[in-house]
Amino acid sequence: MLLCLRIENFALIDHLELEFGAGLNVLTGETGAGKSIILDAIDAVLGGKVSSRVIRTGTSRALVEGTFSINPFLSAWLSEQEIDLIDDNSVIISRDISATTSNIRTRSRINGVLVNRQIMGSLRDRLVEITAQGQTLQVGQSAQVRDWLDLYGGDSLMQQRQKVAVAFSAYHAAHQTLEKRRTSERERLQQLDLLTYQVQELGAANLSDVQEMELLTQERERLNHVVDLQQMSYKVYQALYQNEDESPTASDLLGDSDATLTNMVEFDSQLQPLLELVRDAVTTVMEVGRQISAYGEGLEADPQRLEEVEERMRELKQICRKYGQTLTEAIAYYERIQIELAELNNSEQSIETLEQQEQVCLQHLNQVSQQLTQLRRQTAASLESHLLAELKPLAMDKVKFQVEIVPTSPTATGADKITFMFSPNPGEPIQPLTEIASGGEMSRFLLALKACFNQNDGAETMVFDEIDVGVSGRVAQAIAEKLHQLSQSYQVLCVTHQPLVAAMADHHFRVDKQVINNNGSTEQRTVVRVTSLDNLSTRREELAQLSGGKSANEAIAFAGSLLLQAANHRRQEQS
Repeated sequence: MLLCLRIENFALIDHLELEFGAGLNVLTGETGAGKSIILDAIDAVLGGKVSSRVIRTGTSRALVEGTFSINPFLSAWLSEQEIDLIDDNSVIISRDISATTSNIRTRSRINGVLVNRQIMGSLRDRLVEITAQGQTLQVGQSAQVRDWLDLYGGDSLMQQRQKVAVAFSAYHAAHQTLEKRRTSERERLQQLDLLTYQVQELGAANLSDVQEMELLTQERERLNHVVDLQQMSYKVYQALYQNEDESPTASDLLGDSDATLTNMVEFDSQLQPLLELVRDAVTTVMEVGRQISAYGEGLEADPQRLEEVEERMRELKQICRKYGQTLTEAIAYYERIQIELAELNNSEQSIETLEQQEQVCLQHLNQVSQQLTQLRRQTAASLESHLLAELKPLAMDKVKFQVEIVPTSPTATGADKITFMFSPNPGEPIQPLTEIASGGEMSRFLLALKACFNQNDGAETMVFDEIDVGVSGRVAQAIAEKLHQLSQSYQVLCVTHQPLVAAMADHHFRVDKQVINNNGSTEQRTVVRVTSLDNLSTRREELAQLSGGKSANEAIAFAGSLLLQAANHRRQEQS
């Protein structure tokens, strides 16, 4: 139950504190006095959408704070959210709204603990339910009508709806997996073709030695210069070992040096190491001479091998252009795609298996959806009877009401499109409620609907915003009695222009606008003020004002009769 509402700098309200009580709380006042601002503030503190326009002109911050009484659900919810109690009797919910030049920022707190919008959303509907004529749009929305019907159905229906949600989630996941697999299958086959071709091409290239290109380059240079190499090797042989023109060779000169050093050693043994070096040089030069001679004699032109080498080099260059800048990179790429090709061939589930899984999930979804539809049809029959009974006291005893349930494609909430069908007068065809009901009829319908649901939802406070617009006389009295009936089980807040409704209130508040000087200056500002009408005299005056169209004395007398009539009605209900 909403115990207290504190508002600062919200729309036309500079500062306001309201204490509400149990039973029927009524807000009255002239049109435009600011009654709806108070309901907007209640909506805002519970996480409703706000804009920078709710911040009072001339300020940069608004605050709305609601104090609610503790109940078992709220106590358990706070424990689940790990939010401590301030005291054993109440919980304080606040919302701070601030604006900058570019955006708006809001912060919600529960008992001083910052909470996000999702957490507030999970709590809102268990604290306050707001009903207004604007809900005509909601009545025309199949999703909202479906939620109302399911709520009326109670725990068993909601449990079945949860089964449908789980089944739909499983089907959706299976369907998505299948579609992804179908898409990936096309991509897989394309990749498979590409990698198969590349593996075959690289395999046929017989890549094994990362140095093969360098070795082939050396062999090509040798084969291209066979004659030159022969001539130069022979020239080296002559210079080192044997010269045809009998001029001294390197080995001859070293031999002479050997003989000379041998004679010198006889006189100075310190030259022996030099002699050994010369003798080693003679041996080396002779060995080089023999090897260079053999090399030159072994050289021969091989045009066929040269062509093979050049063809292999062209092949390797083509491989490197396609698969890597170097032969090392091409070989590494070949090894990698062999692994990828094996994975593509071996790791994928078959489409047939996934199709079977999707079909199993769809069959289960259809089964639980059909069970949900059966429960909804049973619930619809009960709601039709109950709602018609609630409408009779509201001067709507001749109406027809049906809940139309039409099959649709399965979703997370079932396979039903649900519409409220209505006929206000005998002989008139039944049609969608939003297409045929007048404003007054819609007001009474919504009130009766809430009366049907009041034992099925968890909100302790019900708010009605001008739900009695468009009705008068006997119908207004019936609405007043229905609101009072609801207030026996729930706290009811009601904005009304009807004196019949206001007379039935347990707590009556008058809302009006006042023009004041701003902060003691000559500048004038408009503010909303709320007065609690605690005594019989002030209530009678307000009801007389609401009545209008009568002389002052007549209005006062009429207001007094309304209060007496309301008191008699309450006594009859209690007896």
